[in-house]
Amino acid sequence: MSTSPAERVAPAERTWVLSDETPPVRLMSTIWADADGVHDDLRTTSDVDEWLDAVGVDRAGAHATAGELATTRALRDAVRRLAAYVTRDGRPGAASAAADVAAAVSQVNSIAAELPAPRLALGDGRLEREAHGGPSPVTTGLAQVADQAIGLLGGDDAARLRACYAPGCVLYFVKTHPRREWCSVACGNRVRAARHYQRARGRKAG
Repeated sequence: MSTSPAERVAPAERTWVLSDETPPVRLMSTIWADADGVHDDLRTTSDVDEWLDAVGVDRAGAHATAGELATTRALRDAVRRLAAYVTRDGRPGAASAAADVAAAVSQVNSIAAELPAPRLALGDGRLEREAHGGPSPVTTGLAQVADQAIGLLGGDDAARLRACYAPGCVLYFVKTHPRREWCSVACGNRVRAARHYQRARGRKAG
């Protein structure tokens, strides 16, 4: 028996970690952890398409290629490595696949260099600003994120970038409030619960 359009259930919208953060931080957050271990949200080309849509990058209908999936993961690993460098992150389990800081810097710069630059053209007796035909919209979108990462890691906001030290967390966040110490409410609750447990054990032991 067929169902009417009203009876069909729409697919659930995908939930991404730390959706209120900037695109570079959200890219770092595609590596996350829970009680089941560490997870990677960028495993397929469709994952890249969905992530770019989620952070507001216009793909113009283009789809990520296998090469662009590799570029996305390389950018993610490089930015995570540089975030660890900036924050002096010593958390076990938070290490990036990009081990060398200089190589990570080169990787981010290389991807950002794909950002198309406007050109000046002479047409019909006047100067005009025109877009330079560049790479695919997906590559251009990744270049935009790389450019934003340069602004984050090399700008004033670098001083507000933090590693979340809640038990088991591997995420980073930008400290938007003086009292913010954790990447999310869930991590803050987990820390408070752990402290309560330790105090309770201490009282019993005493």
